[in-house]
Amino acid sequence: MVGSAIVRRLEALTYGNLVTRSSSELDLTNQESVDRFFEQETPDIVVMAAAKVGGIHANNTYPASFIYDNLAIAANTIHAAYKNGAERFLFLGSSCIYPKLAPQPMPESCLLKSELEPTNEAYAIAKIAGVKLCEYYRKQYGVIYHSVMPTNLYGPGDNYHPENSHLLPALIRRFHEAKEKDSDSVTIWGTGTPRRELMHADDLADAIVHCLELENPPSLMNAGTGKDHTILEIANMVKEATGFDGQIITDPSKPDGTPRKLMDVTLLANEGWRSKIPLREGIEQIYQVFLEETQSGSLRER
Repeated sequence: MVGSAIVRRLEALTYGNLVTRSSSELDLTNQESVDRFFEQETPDIVVMAAAKVGGIHANNTYPASFIYDNLAIAANTIHAAYKNGAERFLFLGSSCIYPKLAPQPMPESCLLKSELEPTNEAYAIAKIAGVKLCEYYRKQYGVIYHSVMPTNLYGPGDNYHPENSHLLPALIRRFHEAKEKDSDSVTIWGTGTPRRELMHADDLADAIVHCLELENPPSLMNAGTGKDHTILEIANMVKEATGFDGQIITDPSKPDGTPRKLMDVTLLANEGWRSKIPLREGIEQIYQVFLEETQSGSLRER
């Protein structure tokens, strides 16, 4: 999802000589394969959009896979890029690197100040390692290796797996199927009170290109909209976009996760960038994409 959005943005700005690999073409957890790729391609600039990702269920169920795969991806790519002369490396992290009870909105300075949210600790630790690898390679070797921490994302090419998807695609699928089945209600996990910030992947791609054009970027910058909503409010937006007319039921027996995850985007705003796509508009747009991907058989479900 994110990689495709970055490519679309770069192509729209007529950047040339783009080199991409899908997960089926290059296993980033395999050090030998990664070394061979960088030796052959010798890129000048690297944007690392790859990661093993999932929602609260996936993070809770497969913590060993999440920490191992993401540690391997970060270590393999950052070191291979440096060995083969890449002068710039932009690493994409996640808002979950910040403490569970971080100040709201979350500034970059709160990293490693207190405990992480237990349900995604494994993923967060791996992403923090990637951030620190970039920071220390920059410090020791003088290369411009830096990190951008996106908020929760959605967009074309999102993963709609029935169990392992993130919040918004999970809600879109659930409400769409409830509408198709003429169900009376849709149940959402938890109390519905936790607040989440959601940003369109095309917005993130625009922010990434902006960061790449900065001569001396900060080592770590948040990328988000600066606005959040309760999960119940987001569910209602999805309900309206899909045309479902039943009831929304919360299930407090299921975990809520982090109470709030709003990014402090002051640093990126000071560098001249702000989000442009409002959430309600983005949800309406992405539901149409979901219908098109479903119709064409290209919906991602893994």
